[in-house]
Amino acid sequence: QVQLVESGGGLVQAGGSLRLSCAASGSTSSINAMGWYRQSPGKQRELVSTITSGGSTNYADSVKGRFTISRDNAKNTLFLQMNNLKPEDTAVYYCNAVWVSKFPRYDLNYWGQGTQVTVSS
Repeated sequence: QVQLVESGGGLVQAGGSLRLSCAASGSTSSINAMGWYRQSPGKQRELVSTITSGGSTNYADSVKGRFTISRDNAKNTLFLQMNNLKPEDTAVYYCNAVWVSKFPRYDLNYWGQGTQVTVSS
């Protein structure tokens, strides 16, 4: 079992910045990739960014150059630095962790409760 708790959301003006955090607890030693996803009203949840345990990152085209994902493996914490925010970034942001079992081989996805990010124009 893994528990994920996000923080850092809020209301910001366009062009501003926010930093999201996600604290993981429980069986964290078997977590591989972690990531951020977001969902706005009437839309499907979409990938924002992911990072592997080795530090390889991936970004949605819409956030490249503006958002930076990072993780502190020692503190089991995931971050998302969001700069130059736009109104279209408004959404609930969810933290995700992929927990890996080696024997037998399977993955489990864990999700946080979400944190609201609202960008005003």
